[in-house]
Amino acid sequence: MGRTLMKGNEALALAAIRGGCTHFFGYPITPQNEIPEFFARELPKVGGLFLQAESEIAAVNMLYGSAAAGARAMTSSSSPGLALMQEGISMLAATEIPCVIVNVMRGGPGLGTIQPAQSDYFQMTRGGGNGDYRIISLAPATVQESAEMMQEAFDLAHKYRTPVFLVSDGMLGQMMEPVEFSIPVGTKPAGDQSWVLCGHLGRRPPRTIKSLRLDPAMLEDHNLKLQEKYRRITRREARFEPYRADDAELLFCAFGSTSRIVKNSVDDLRQKGHRAGLIRPMTLWPFPSPAFRSLPENCTSLICVEMSCGQMVDDVRLAVGGRVPVHFYGRCGGVIPEPAELSEYAEELIAGGSV
Repeated sequence: MGRTLMKGNEALALAAIRGGCTHFFGYPITPQNEIPEFFARELPKVGGLFLQAESEIAAVNMLYGSAAAGARAMTSSSSPGLALMQEGISMLAATEIPCVIVNVMRGGPGLGTIQPAQSDYFQMTRGGGNGDYRIISLAPATVQESAEMMQEAFDLAHKYRTPVFLVSDGMLGQMMEPVEFSIPVGTKPAGDQSWVLCGHLGRRPPRTIKSLRLDPAMLEDHNLKLQEKYRRITRREARFEPYRADDAELLFCAFGSTSRIVKNSVDDLRQKGHRAGLIRPMTLWPFPSPAFRSLPENCTSLICVEMSCGQMVDDVRLAVGGRVPVHFYGRCGGVIPEPAELSEYAEELIAGGSV
């Protein structure tokens, strides 16, 4: 299949089908509606099931049931819809059910706006439900990456028996770019399927999946088992992209669509004689802390840029550990920063001696 011009939302939906997704459950909400529309049209053609639930709460619980039965299943929503799913997501994490959940972020809090934002960072990395759990969060920056990470999300979910977030936003979901699909249609996960609830028909002991453990010692053992898995994920799956960072005195940090804007600012500052660079987290969790623990020797300052009031900046400061100042620049409520204003902010810091 050659390169095709597609919206980000449609590209990740097609990537999911090509990656073997057979079940989709969802509820309409802007700006992700192209995803369920695409599944409603295309999934039945390959023998899959699309079902529009009566709410986001219903959708996540349908996802829970189908994935527990071994289906390669997913749902998608946008920020306030993800907030409604949090109880179900906690259950999925507790019972180690592999599935994929897409969040095409919009401005908040509350119903907010339908414009793009990144103010769900805490929700995507800290867990909005109860208990000690973490979820892999992939953050594409292009339509091509949206497709590639969508297919990889299913493999990671089954590799570690965990839900996986794909974190997009209204800008990335709506923009159109050429995309190429390299994974063959119908790619299926490998790995242990001994946990799947597929009916025993008297051939083996019945299986159960549950999150309730009334014995404190049993619940503690289960939590410790989960934490060991999360440590394994942290060691193996943290990812980032450096951009012109090797000799940077001033480093930006940004993820997703915002990183595209920052790259333009980096190029602009370089043309003006300032050694600027970018570290782009590609996984929000696990956060790529090692990238910030080994900063270039010349680096004297960082700027964290987000379409929020400042959430990822907390992780950046923790990773940097006070070695250099970490500044924050954010726009919120659906306002998108422009390269010129980022360059201007950086030059103000340079002129003031902060870099």
